[in-house]
Amino acid sequence: MRPLWPNGGSTGSSVDVSLTSGRRRPTSAGSGSGSGGGGRAEVYFADVEEVRPAPADACREDPAVYLTWEDVCVTASGAGSRATPARILEGISGHARPGEVLAIMGPSGCGKTTLLDALAGRLGPGMSKTGLILINGRQEKLAFGTSAYVTQDNVLMSTLSVREAIYYSAHLQLPDTMLVSEKRTHAEHVIQEMGLDDIMDTRIGGRITKGISGGQRKRVSICVEMLTRPRLLFLDEPTSGLDSAASYHVMSHITSVAAGEGMTVVAAVHQPGEVFELFHSLCLLAHGRTVFLGTVSDATEFFNLNGFPCPCLRNPSEHFLGTINKDFDEEIVEDSRYRRKTAAKAIDTLTNAYQSSAYSEKTTNQIIQMKEMGGAPFRTRERASFCTKLLALTKRSFVNMHRDMGYYWMRFAVFTVACTCVGTVFHHIDNSYNSIQTRCNVIMYMTIFLTFMAIGGFPSFAEDIKVFRRERLSGHYGVTEFVISNTLSATPYLAVMIIIPGAILYYLTGLTRGGSNIAYFVVTLYMCIVLVESIMMVIAAVVPDFLMGIVVGSGVQALMMTNGGFFRLPNQLPKPVWKYPCYYISFHKYAVQGFYKNEFVGQTFASDQLIMANATITNHQVLEALQVEMWYSKWVNLAILFGMAVIYRMMFFAIVKVAEGIRPKMRRMKCSLI
Repeated sequence: MRPLWPNGGSTGSSVDVSLTSGRRRPTSAGSGSGSGGGGRAEVYFADVEEVRPAPADACREDPAVYLTWEDVCVTASGAGSRATPARILEGISGHARPGEVLAIMGPSGCGKTTLLDALAGRLGPGMSKTGLILINGRQEKLAFGTSAYVTQDNVLMSTLSVREAIYYSAHLQLPDTMLVSEKRTHAEHVIQEMGLDDIMDTRIGGRITKGISGGQRKRVSICVEMLTRPRLLFLDEPTSGLDSAASYHVMSHITSVAAGEGMTVVAAVHQPGEVFELFHSLCLLAHGRTVFLGTVSDATEFFNLNGFPCPCLRNPSEHFLGTINKDFDEEIVEDSRYRRKTAAKAIDTLTNAYQSSAYSEKTTNQIIQMKEMGGAPFRTRERASFCTKLLALTKRSFVNMHRDMGYYWMRFAVFTVACTCVGTVFHHIDNSYNSIQTRCNVIMYMTIFLTFMAIGGFPSFAEDIKVFRRERLSGHYGVTEFVISNTLSATPYLAVMIIIPGAILYYLTGLTRGGSNIAYFVVTLYMCIVLVESIMMVIAAVVPDFLMGIVVGSGVQALMMTNGGFFRLPNQLPKPVWKYPCYYISFHKYAVQGFYKNEFVGQTFASDQLIMANATITNHQVLEALQVEMWYSKWVNLAILFGMAVIYRMMFFAIVKVAEGIRPKMRRMKCSLI
């Protein structure tokens, strides 16, 4: 992809973010640094920095992003009804400019990720925000292609290689106007930029197989979001899991891309180390409050002027974090006379000093200038078409299901063994009176066991849901594409998983012969498995953890089995709740009754009872005793199962869409009540 911004600017940035006046070092208004018992030193600037807008010719294609936020407060609701909401961020203000990297730093729990989520519009449920966040002076929703977010957790498909993961992502994100060869070339270029050439064909790995390292996964995650060269990039812990050399290489590349293409980068960094020198600006947080916001050189000067000088030969970032880390409340050197102060007191001193300093005033002035500057509105970039995304998702899902043993192959092995065992136990069922109960037992066992075993694929599907949620938040594709692609890619595997074991069972047991009977038996089993997987999709959308999902799914299945009409005949079920409505919403009812019709219609059985000696039992008598509804055919039962599977998948779609619409409204309601 060609750069969208021409080169220019004093810093090599394509966006001119140069200042109208040279920056002067602040001058102390007092007797000197650290004098007077650690009192705060007043500073002033001879010249105030001003922000100059990007050139007009650069804004014709894609506008630069000036991000500002004022008095941002974030609270988390308490666990109980009477619990007091916890304040995570308190009155945070700041800005980020094109062509520069703003580093958000602070000790663990200071609110770095929360601030990043608030700026990106990704606060989770139970979080409420107040304050003003503007893009180019206006409140806008982040559009696809113009912004990207690299999460702290590396949520990737473990069965794919690095090359495949980036290729599929390129097909999902890049527009159809690019040729397939161009997409592949661009993907390989991004991989090389992140230093992943040597492991391009290595699988990412996960819970089953070992793959690339954690640091390499982080770089793959960055690659995925850098494909579209977004105008605004959020990075949450981009250096976590990386060694010092890899950290410097990755951040150096991101810095050069930001400068060369006018990208605005906001990164939450926990341990910067050597990469600290690559940052243009610093936002230092402690306990949800702003300790400092400004340039890196100004940060060192600010600490010096307020009694916390950085020792020689020590990394300034380590000095800053060590000064404001009160987790262990270590004592730190306050001034040249070695008087000592706790970290909590240091935080209070620095935050109070910043609020009344010229640094804070400079930040406020720059925010005002950025707001007044305005700029072209955000627009959604051209993206891949529905069919292109559907095809890419289907291929990726097919490959994932093929390589993940837990998805279908383990169940296929278990189904084959189980059907062989059942077939040998109930081998060659005759047409005697006792065979009626035997046939019912086979039908019951297969309906319950095979459908219950369908839950076994939930852990693998839960991993897919994690990838879907990340990519959905980034705007790569929608719920419709995911549901359809998952259905299409699973169809051949489900067919193999059911046809072969089902044929083995049908042949060994000697159930009713006939092409239509065998076809109905296999297709109904297939539809039951699809239906259970649809139910598990709904559960996955509601329950976040796969262990909890298995428990909930097992409970739902158990309730449906109880009301399926086998353990107790339909007329014996208590009418409130259990028969109305539970019996009629249990898919076991329609599956079992369809199997009964398929097996007994057209059959007669010899009676060996003394009362009915030398008599035959017709299929109508058997079905009447089993209380099967005979006023519609078995194909109607199959159609009902198909309709239920569609309904459950539509429920998954609706839950995801409703959750996306309700959460922002609930957050706004909470904010209005604060």
